[in-house]
Amino acid sequence: MMSEQQITSSSPIQPAKRIDPLAVIVRFQSLIGLVLVFAGGIIFSPRRHGVILFIQPDNIANIVRAVSETGIIAIGMTFVIITAGIDLSVGATLGLASVVTATLMVSGGFGLITTVLAVLLMGTCFGLIQGAISSKFRLEAFIVTLAGLQAARGLALVVSGNQYINISYGDGPGLAPPIFAVLGGRLFGNVVPVATIVFLIFACIATLVLNTTRFGRYVYAVGGNERAARISGVPVSAIKIAVYAITGFASALAGIVHAGQFNFGSANDGTGYELTAIAAVVIGGTSLFGGSGSMVGTIAGTIMLGALANILQLNNITPAMQLLATAAIIVLAAVLQSLVRRREGLGR
Repeated sequence: MMSEQQITSSSPIQPAKRIDPLAVIVRFQSLIGLVLVFAGGIIFSPRRHGVILFIQPDNIANIVRAVSETGIIAIGMTFVIITAGIDLSVGATLGLASVVTATLMVSGGFGLITTVLAVLLMGTCFGLIQGAISSKFRLEAFIVTLAGLQAARGLALVVSGNQYINISYGDGPGLAPPIFAVLGGRLFGNVVPVATIVFLIFACIATLVLNTTRFGRYVYAVGGNERAARISGVPVSAIKIAVYAITGFASALAGIVHAGQFNFGSANDGTGYELTAIAAVVIGGTSLFGGSGSMVGTIAGTIMLGALANILQLNNITPAMQLLATAAIIVLAAVLQSLVRRREGLGR
C-alpha cells in the first residue's frame, strides 16, 4: 500500500482556479447594464397619478418598437464583428432598401412578396459584394464599407430623385398592398408591435445559426485566430463574405420594416444607424477584437440603449445628453474588454 506521503507527492492538490471579477462583469455586461438601466428607469421615471410611466405596457412597447430596426441591423452586425470586421454601410443600406421598397410597390405596381424578395436579394448582394472586395483584395473592411455607405446613399438619391416616396394603400395604380401596413401595427391586444415580432424572430434564427451550426463555429474560429482557422481547413474567405451578405440582408429587412412603419421611403433614412448598431453589439459583450460574442448579449444591448433613451426622453433630457450617455457607455464597454484581454495576456 502507498504511504500517505507517496499519495500526497503523486497526487498534488491543484489550487482552485481564481475567478476574475472583471471577466465576469465583461461576460455579463449587457445583462448587468440592462438591469441597472431598468432599475434607474423605475427610480427616476416621472409619475402620473402615482403610476410609474416607465414600466407601463405602452411605454415598454414603445421602447421595443423603437429599437426594432437597429436591433435587426445589430443582429447582422454581430456576425461581422465576431469575425473582427466592421460594416459602416448598414444605415445607408436601410435607406436604399426603404426607397426601393416604396418605389417598387407605389411606382412599379409590384406585389408584396415580389417586393420583399427583391429588396432582400438586393441587400444581400450589396453586402456580398462588399465582403468579396474586402476579402479578395485584402482591403480593410472599414474602407470598403465606408465606400459602400456612400454608394448606397448615392443609389438611394438616384432612385428617389431626392424626394420622399409616400406609401398609400389600396388596390389601384400608385397604391401599395394594404397588407404591408401591418408592419406599422400591433398584435395581441394592440400591445406588441409587429416590427418587434420581426426583430425577435430574426434574432432567434440568428442565435440558432450562430450557436448550433458549423457556419457559426467557423465564424468564431475566423475571429479568434484567422491563421489557425485557415490551417484547420476553414474557408476563411467564404465565411467573411457570408457575414457581410448576412449584414446586407439584415439591413434590407430593417429597411422594409422602416418603410412599413413610417409609410414612406427616403434616401436619408437610417442615418447614424450604423453607430447605434455597433454600440448595441459592443455593449452586448461582443469583442471588437473578434472571436467572442453572443446574440443574447446583442439583444440585451439593443434594449438597454432603447430603455436609456426612453428614460432620458421621459425626463425631458436633450438628445445631445442622450448621445453623450451612449458614448460614455460604449467607451466603458470597450475599456473593460481591453482590460480583460490584457489580464489574459492577449493585449500588447
